[in-house]
Amino acid sequence: MRSPTLAPARFDEVRLEELRARRSAKWRRYPPDVLPAWVAEMDFPLAPPVQATLAAAVERGDTGYAFAGELAEAFAGFAAARFGWTVDPARTFLFADVMSGVAELVRTLTAPGDGVVVNPPVYTPFFTTLRELGRAVVEVPLTAGRRLDLDRIDAAFAGGARALLLCNPHNPTGTVVAREELAALAELADRHGAIVVSDEVHAPLTLPGATHTPYLEVGAQNGIALVSASKAFNLAGLKCALGVAGSARMAAALARVPAHVSYHAGHLGVLASIAAFREGGPWLDALVAHLDRQRERLAELVRSELPGVALVRPQAGYLAWLDCRGLRLGDDPAAVFLERGRVALSPGPPFGEQGRGFARLNFGTSGELLAEAVRRIRAAIER
Repeated sequence: MRSPTLAPARFDEVRLEELRARRSAKWRRYPPDVLPAWVAEMDFPLAPPVQATLAAAVERGDTGYAFAGELAEAFAGFAAARFGWTVDPARTFLFADVMSGVAELVRTLTAPGDGVVVNPPVYTPFFTTLRELGRAVVEVPLTAGRRLDLDRIDAAFAGGARALLLCNPHNPTGTVVAREELAALAELADRHGAIVVSDEVHAPLTLPGATHTPYLEVGAQNGIALVSASKAFNLAGLKCALGVAGSARMAAALARVPAHVSYHAGHLGVLASIAAFREGGPWLDALVAHLDRQRERLAELVRSELPGVALVRPQAGYLAWLDCRGLRLGDDPAAVFLERGRVALSPGPPFGEQGRGFARLNFGTSGELLAEAVRRIRAAIER
């Protein structure tokens, strides 16, 4: 049964007292007097088709082991409608989440000691996962304009790096990598025999003014994409993602991942993801419209309330990268905001050396709670 879609106005109706009843990490890590705006978890109710699917599964006691079933076909339909991307369901693999996919692909397709390129400031688990696997982290920072530094990537591949871990859209900056950049990266990978693993979990949240290009549209011969409904539909705790190959060569590489890895996915995650991909489009459109409004609200709040802070305008997602170096609060301004203002942002330094003096703010909430987060940051600055 198709559920009614959520009206756009509802995204501004979330209430703090209701959110504090949640038991997820976002709402339990800090004391109740702290406003959490850190981890990539939104504050909104579930998309109605997803909520109905989960409720029905619980009602029938359907909480067993995961079976991919129609997930790949559902994502293929979503990808075609959303990005104009043709996905072959036969060239997919079920993972528990994107970072599990990253770990297994790096473990399977590279050897201990191999170099893997990352583009900091970048998602913190990229560093920790590669180091835990015994791979050498080869840092090629984004340029000052937040683009891929293709000359240095070329040099890294020439120096022996075997793979590149791409974050597109980029976390924490929210930058959407341009098609021509991706094509140039694919050409470099082809020339050097390198592999690109593309984390595209934020792609469904590409905001107006930007266009997401799936890496496999230009790099099918050397790339594997990792996709999930987790960020766009707030399903991270349900554990479901897909690895996608765009060519027979990379499908064979994907098939080298041990079969038991797919058993780590969550059955409810599979069911919820199928519902999201098949029926969640209207809700997602409304969400993206709300996040676009939030992006503009945040830009105005930063201009009017936070002198000394510069906003890196995101092109996708609900994470804002705040340049706080002008405040002279040290390498970790988020620590000051937490101590003095009782608002939790993600610290910048774990995203790489380029994160010193920065903080990441989650604006996937209501306008009222976004304004309260900024008010608390300002209070911390003024103390």
